Amino acid sequence: MSTARDVLTAAYKAFNERDIERALATMHPDVNWPNGMEGGYVHGQEAVRDYWTRQWGLIDPHVEPQRFSTDNTGRIVVDVHQVVRDREGRVLTDQMLQHIYVIQDGLIRQMEIRKRSSNVHVGRHQERYKEGER
Repeated sequence: MSTARDVLTAAYKAFNERDIERALATMHPDVNWPNGMEGGYVHGQEAVRDYWTRQWGLIDPHVEPQRFSTDNTGRIVVDVHQVVRDREGRVLTDQMLQHIYVIQDGLIRQMEIRKRSSNVHVGRHQERYKEGER
């Protein structure tokens, strides 16, 4: 039986390896996933697939989980180190974030992104990243 941490670790590994099928296998069919580029959420596995395909065509994000915990509502909180590069490999952002998950039936049902006020390092090309968000 997989733990929430096992599921999330597998999801991060698949995301970083750009293995969409393996990543989607960790998600509930009706997953609510944050759209970090355009705002709001995408709903369902196919919408996540489309979003990531667009995202990976513009930028190269890499997310490493650093710490797992559980909040007082039972959600899983993951402190992550995220580095986003442009397609030429230049660092756009290098920051610590929190990803907050709802796990249902052993699958990711919802994720939310919380920015942390400390440990944020922004590359010279941040404006280019922001343009890609629109």
